[in-house]
Amino acid sequence: MSSPSKRREMDVMKLMMSDYNVETINDGLNEFNVEFQGPKESLYEGGVWKIHVELPDAYPYKSPSIGFVNKIFHPNVDELSGSVCLDVINQSWSPMFDLLNVFEVFLPQLLIYPNPSDPLNGDAASLMMKDKEQYDQKVKEYCERYAKKEHIMNSTGEELSDEEDVSDEESGSSDEEDEIAGHVDP
Repeated sequence: MSSPSKRREMDVMKLMMSDYNVETINDGLNEFNVEFQGPKESLYEGGVWKIHVELPDAYPYKSPSIGFVNKIFHPNVDELSGSVCLDVINQSWSPMFDLLNVFEVFLPQLLIYPNPSDPLNGDAASLMMKDKEQYDQKVKEYCERYAKKEHIMNSTGEELSDEEDVSDEESGSSDEEDEIAGHVDP
């Protein structure tokens, strides 16, 4: 591993060769989207999210920026921007970690063990602490409404084309319900 660019290339290729669907942006390895499944035996099981990843020039010495593109109800994820509040990624990152760690360990742990005392989504944190049953219901509702395969196929804000499988009638939702979170701020 002689340079950060070789490491970046190796980590992205390793992610692409794993079970994750990786979609590069502008044919580069600095910015891409990854299809992420909710962890088994969690409130998020069955959900599918598009995760936007940006690798800084100093990667792996500096952590990647990670954000949910489609909506998720979680105390540590900003509902509007999709930004993730994840201490390991944002503060404790080490060059020993790689992109597979993000998707196989960090994100699943975040979804399984939310931290309402360090929220980016105050509503989710408050509901989780005050009424866990209602919180669980809202998480499942968001998964059903925003985290299905058809939601990540058009999560770039583009119009659906005639070739795509999903229509408003098929998905059973209106345009207002299908709004998705924006891109992560760099």
